[in-house]
Amino acid sequence: MSDEARVIARGKRVLELEREALGEAADRLGPEFAKAVAVIKASTGRVIVAGIGKSGLIARKIAATLTSTGTPAMFLHPTESVHGDLGIVTDHDVAVLLSKSGETQELLPLLDQLTRLGVPCIAITGEKDSTLARNSTVALDGGVREEACPHDLAPTTSTTLALAIGDALAVALLEEKGFGREDFARFHPGGSLGRKLLLRVRDVMVSDAMPVLGPAATMREAIVQLAKRRGICVITGPKGELAGVVTTGDLTRLMQTTEAILEIPVSQVMTRNPKTARADELASAAVHVMETAGVIALPVLDAQSQVVGIVHLHDLMRAGAG
Repeated sequence: MSDEARVIARGKRVLELEREALGEAADRLGPEFAKAVAVIKASTGRVIVAGIGKSGLIARKIAATLTSTGTPAMFLHPTESVHGDLGIVTDHDVAVLLSKSGETQELLPLLDQLTRLGVPCIAITGEKDSTLARNSTVALDGGVREEACPHDLAPTTSTTLALAIGDALAVALLEEKGFGREDFARFHPGGSLGRKLLLRVRDVMVSDAMPVLGPAATMREAIVQLAKRRGICVITGPKGELAGVVTTGDLTRLMQTTEAILEIPVSQVMTRNPKTARADELASAAVHVMETAGVIALPVLDAQSQVVGIVHLHDLMRAGAG
């Protein structure tokens, strides 16, 4: 076997071991996970996440994920906690404590202090009979058969699993709390993600010189609008309500079956129940409708179902909604 092949084989072994550990953990997940989610959801304070060494690094990431998905959390260093930093903890908080062995000497004094304060503690540990597991409100099984390290020493598989359990808690809480895309956008206002999540149909739609005709108009008039206004003509009723749309696709199909098309009323050609968008909905929702329905433009309606604009797929994509 070549040197390159050996390196690739080692990499694959690590990924396979970690994949197997995640699958086994998913099979083991049970009522204790639901209890942990319920404990955090019932808390009126923050989630205090703590761990030492590699577990501490994973704890920081779990705290960040919880915070960004609607569950306020912060990392607390176990050693610093017994030298004054415990002052950030209140009896309204809940704690998530990470330790592979469940016997981490720097973590157990924090567990003792949290218990005295009446703070519920959720353990993520690889040892179900450890001091940490036995003395926590809930113990989540983070055990693995072996680390990906060839000496079974360096935390690798176990930290991957702990991180995944933290993600599972965060996502379950997100769904339990009904934390939606708009909430996510409020917590991520910067960068392309924030712009994408905050973008509304009204920010992209065309509302000036719209291609609008009445139902008595002819296809001659519609063709002019289709040529000028990027492939869609909106048909409205006497009160401005949407009656239908005529698209370039409708025109193509009509020309394939009929020779004299210019004087045909648009009411005979239009699609009467077209897909639409709402001015106040997320632009990404309009993209989904267009891609699902196979159309490139939608009439935009207000709360009273009046036509207030046209939104085009290309404009949405340029604005970053896709």
